[in-house]
Amino acid sequence: MTTNTTSWYASWFDTPYYHILYKDRNDTEAHAFMDTLTNYLNIPENGTILDLACGRGRHARFLNKIGYDVTGVDLSENSIAFAKQFENHRLKFDVHDMSKPYNKQFDAVFNLFTSFGYFDNDEDNLNTIKAIKANLKTFGFGVIDFMNTDFIIDNLVPEEVKVVDDITFNLKRYVEDGHIIKDINFIADDRLYNYQERVRAFTLEDFEDFFKKADVYLLDIFGDYKLRKFSKKSSERLIMIFK
Repeated sequence: MTTNTTSWYASWFDTPYYHILYKDRNDTEAHAFMDTLTNYLNIPENGTILDLACGRGRHARFLNKIGYDVTGVDLSENSIAFAKQFENHRLKFDVHDMSKPYNKQFDAVFNLFTSFGYFDNDEDNLNTIKAIKANLKTFGFGVIDFMNTDFIIDNLVPEEVKVVDDITFNLKRYVEDGHIIKDINFIADDRLYNYQERVRAFTLEDFEDFFKKADVYLLDIFGDYKLRKFSKKSSERLIMIFK
């Protein structure tokens, strides 16, 4: 039996298999990035941070641990249900569509780990930046941590097999219609699953265009989690700080 899913981010992120495939994500690197970023932005002690598209809350939980009042929001009900077990008086999780403003303003809004560009409609991608702006206090900072599309396309691994928890994930990566696409298929519990991740192949120029339309000011651009200079050719990340 084959299970096909279309609205990919609403379905794939809600499966346990998504979390199995990516369970080896590097928390040490993520934590170091959060330390570096919050120090760089000089977010006030007990400052408020919105983690936009927070998934199961791994960044949000660490930010809370190092002293911030954090709200994590995500469209995935399953991820938020999981994250809620970690809530405390300064850590809250909520189901929310990131293309719409949240009902509160923050010292910083973080959109991390290529959690942008899921919408096929550019209006929704633009609205996400407008929503981030609306959610910032007067002296707040927005941060989008995206992939460096040029580098990713140049170094795309077309086919890969990953075995995690006895599940063999077959991955295919390609570029099509302005998207970087990853086809994922695997057999689990005697069923064949097919999923697809589709992220718009936005470049720095595309973001600059969005920022102009959303009337936000791009302050800094970095190329990795140590906040080193961005290079179109060699940087793995495109980290943008704006207000």
